[in-house]
Amino acid sequence: MDRPARLLLVSELRIRSAAYDVSLSRSLLTWKRRAPSPVYHPFRPSVCHSVPVSEIISVREEDEETGSRQKDDGSWKKIKERDGKDCRQAFTVLYVERCRQHRWRCAEVTFTCPDGALCQSWICSIREQLTNITSRPKQLLVYINPYGGKRQGKRIYEQKVAPLFAQAGVSTHVIVTEYANHARDHLRTGAELKKFDGVVCVGGDGMFSEIIHGLIWRTQIDSSIDPNCPDETLSPCSLRIGIIPAGSTDCICFATVGTNDPVTSALHIIVGDSQPMDVCSVHHNNTFLRYSVSLLGYGFYGDVLADSERKRWMGPARYDFSGLKMFLTHHYYEGTVSYLPARGIIGTPQDTGRCRSGCAVCQHNGQIRSEKSEKYETEDTSDYENDGEWRTVRGKFLAINAASMSCACPRSPKGLSPAAHLADGTTDLILVRKCSRFDFLRHLLRHTSKDDQFDLTFVEVHRVERFRFAPRHCQSDSELELDVLESGKRQIFSQICRDHPACGCAPAYSSWNCDGEILTHTAIDVRYHNLLPALLCLYSISFLSCFKNTYACFFFFFFLPQSPLPVDKAVCTRDRRAASIRGSRQPLCNIVPPPAPLFPIRQWSFLCFQLLNLLSCDTHHICHQNSLT
Repeated sequence: MDRPARLLLVSELRIRSAAYDVSLSRSLLTWKRRAPSPVYHPFRPSVCHSVPVSEIISVREEDEETGSRQKDDGSWKKIKERDGKDCRQAFTVLYVERCRQHRWRCAEVTFTCPDGALCQSWICSIREQLTNITSRPKQLLVYINPYGGKRQGKRIYEQKVAPLFAQAGVSTHVIVTEYANHARDHLRTGAELKKFDGVVCVGGDGMFSEIIHGLIWRTQIDSSIDPNCPDETLSPCSLRIGIIPAGSTDCICFATVGTNDPVTSALHIIVGDSQPMDVCSVHHNNTFLRYSVSLLGYGFYGDVLADSERKRWMGPARYDFSGLKMFLTHHYYEGTVSYLPARGIIGTPQDTGRCRSGCAVCQHNGQIRSEKSEKYETEDTSDYENDGEWRTVRGKFLAINAASMSCACPRSPKGLSPAAHLADGTTDLILVRKCSRFDFLRHLLRHTSKDDQFDLTFVEVHRVERFRFAPRHCQSDSELELDVLESGKRQIFSQICRDHPACGCAPAYSSWNCDGEILTHTAIDVRYHNLLPALLCLYSISFLSCFKNTYACFFFFFFLPQSPLPVDKAVCTRDRRAASIRGSRQPLCNIVPPPAPLFPIRQWSFLCFQLLNLLSCDTHHICHQNSLT
């Protein structure tokens, strides 16, 4: 049985005109309304509030009139007569209030004390408890991207975030970025990181990518670790990273906090919440390419990103268009995937549990990974790899995905890999083999439902610590570099399609989608790092199953319309009589379609299947005409 916490202060204070019993312990601040009479009232519940000390933002002193914060609306008010002997003091406590959909708000309560000495005692005691919380930052380095998203980053920080930091006593050094990779270059060379407790980025996922690349690179250089060596064990970063969402998608923020709300993210930073994350390093021929924290996608997702980059003028709609286009083209790619299975861990990719704050799977697996790293630190890396027994898969793939997160979002409740964990040192390698368009559509629609994502014959998933990929025609040391800007010249790199020798339009290579950025190489070596303490730690707490960026779910926007399809067998007579649809007897012209249910998915699937048949017939006819000419 747990012992009750020892109380530091207990007093009778007033909130407005009501008396409350207020108590403070090392972990909790509680105030309970006093009963007006000793008579028991069974239908009058007692009002009791409790706030963890760790979620108290700050405390400030003020007199009773200032604490009431009454607004002068110009009306006549009675002036209270106050005697000098009855001069009371008040203090206000600012704390975190939890709202719906994982949102946090800054709430406050003002306590009125009978004398000034008691007020000072309460203020000093609360501030002392806040000082003892060592996880709270005191000095922050803030980077603001004024051009990301809707160009509201600077306004969001100045109006919503900066006042909260000032109230909490957090000092900041603000840098407004002027060009791409400004934050990355500054962290690598010019930033004095020793005087800061953390780094905060105000922007989207691209800004977050700049921060992690600059911070991790700087940490490895300071530790004399060569980033270009894929076998090197990375050194963990001493600084945590905070994200204030001000971009277009803000996927990493949604994955770790549960909402894209700047105030919620700022409060997480103030109270010092933290969420460790795995980081993978991507190399090509002993040359460092990028770091990744969420999704690596080859094939379908890589093609969509590469095609959408050439249609940025379309805005967010380019993802829907490119997704439909890539689905209809139905390209597959031959290659070899070699992976090192994760051994000695708990959990599988097909578990029903989800990764949340304080995940036991992440703690257990992370400890095992750290012990393995220490065991093989002085030995040759090849011995460790041989002990792990590399496995090889060759074939034709529509998509190859490595999900470090579940990649869930509101439109895809379970994501690409629902059981993926944030900080266990592994990734879920998902291989989607060549199949028909209809089967691939079934696989994509699984992400929008609660069905098993991997219960398909052409889909296999492995939880791995490291993997390598080489395309079929590029397995030598001389690797093909993909020039993303030259959109119309990809045929010069492609081999003649053996299945369709007449057209020769099927490309032999795809692109790797690395956290929304295109890699310039297709043959890569990917290693996942997990150390205790964590290699990368965010100012946040994971409340949801974590999700990756929007590129993993943009395709479903097309197949999940906002309005349902026309109701079958709706009767519209010549004399415009009222039609009865689902029990509604309103006139046909006044019928408002209800929100889209799940059943139109089948109708959309059938229509898309018919559309694919027509397109395949037209494509076959065009290829046949080309072969004749």
